[in-house]
Amino acid sequence: MSGNVADSAISPTSPTQTIPADLSGQMLELDEDDDLEVFSKDTTNTDGGSFNASMQTSPGSMINQYKFDEEDEEQEPGAKDIFITVDDPESHVTTIETFITYRVLTKTTRGEFDSSEYEVRRRYQDFLWLRGRLEEAHPTLIVHPLPEKFVMKGMVERFNDDFIETRRRALHRFLDRVADHPILSCNEDFRVFLSAQAWELTSHKKQGPGFLTRMGETVRAVAASVRGVKNRPEEFNSIQEYVEAFSQKMTSLDRITQRITKEEKEYLEELKEYAPTYTLWSGSEEELAEPLKGMANSLDRCYQETEEQGRQLSDCLAPALHEYVLCSETLKAVLRRRDNIQAELEAKNEALATKRADRDALKEEIDKMEDRVEWANNALKGDWGRWQRSMRSDLKEAFLSTAQKNVDYYEKCLAVWESFLLSMRAEVSEVDQRAGDS
Repeated sequence: MSGNVADSAISPTSPTQTIPADLSGQMLELDEDDDLEVFSKDTTNTDGGSFNASMQTSPGSMINQYKFDEEDEEQEPGAKDIFITVDDPESHVTTIETFITYRVLTKTTRGEFDSSEYEVRRRYQDFLWLRGRLEEAHPTLIVHPLPEKFVMKGMVERFNDDFIETRRRALHRFLDRVADHPILSCNEDFRVFLSAQAWELTSHKKQGPGFLTRMGETVRAVAASVRGVKNRPEEFNSIQEYVEAFSQKMTSLDRITQRITKEEKEYLEELKEYAPTYTLWSGSEEELAEPLKGMANSLDRCYQETEEQGRQLSDCLAPALHEYVLCSETLKAVLRRRDNIQAELEAKNEALATKRADRDALKEEIDKMEDRVEWANNALKGDWGRWQRSMRSDLKEAFLSTAQKNVDYYEKCLAVWESFLLSMRAEVSEVDQRAGDS
């Protein structure tokens, strides 16, 4: 099994062992055609212009020398035994829909797999199914979020190359997080998702809990949530407070970053028209021709660097922040599921105290529920530490990458204008010298 379990009490006895079904009240998607996706078939991305290596640059930035003190222990060499890649988005057109599939490549040394390598194609609804099954089997483990569906039938313009690539990266991160988890990675549905052919996966999906079973679970979960929890352990109150504060901060940062990204794109469109204007002007001003051409050249270089900086913001920082907005919602759902389990135990204890049921049968049920609550608490406490370490690592990486890109951007733009300034000073000196000689 990959990785270490924070608390031995949450370790499964076998790769396929699961705890009782999820009581969150969240039912699985029933509409298989709910993820109709239309997209541009050209999935190539155009890179911005490169920077002239010979251009002057400032001394190496401090970012290159700065390292965060890592609190996390390094993963033991060779501990990872399953590697997954999501790539090669491909369109599929049928008589009723057009959708995207992604290639999922898996390499593993685990014994429960019949082969060491697999290649399958999966669509977005397959990822949704897998996540739903993982949450059903492990209601108080933190399952990494998927990107939103963004399914708006008829809105073709939303499904462009950038959207597809952003989704591909998010799907890759989702599977990578599951593969690194010591319990989720041993789930049978996860193994089937990675290895089964399309028809086999379809058949396996039909073996899941039926509609009436899920409806019954939903009713019990709603009843538990109405009763509420009377004696929630203080440590989970602290987690709840942390998650609420974290959610507010991440939502605010996400909103601001999205606004900045939009404004930068608008600025870039304006900047793109700036250089050609100077070039046109140089054609009608003979004495200013060289300075105007120099301005046009400098602005064009700055445009290329601004485009690259904007790509860093939209491709790195913005997705990382938004991903943890979704994570905060996942954490809230996990805490609700834990509370539902405890609320059910409290209700049975109240029934026993008031002698409203057969005492012996109820005591047996209470014993089972106490074990379940203990399992749920230990599972969440163990995963909470894992999640915090992962979150801090992800956000540190995004912040460092953005900081370095900003340093590079301003250094390169500064070098562009310093070069232009030196050339103009040299030209002025030459003009002054010729005037003195005459």
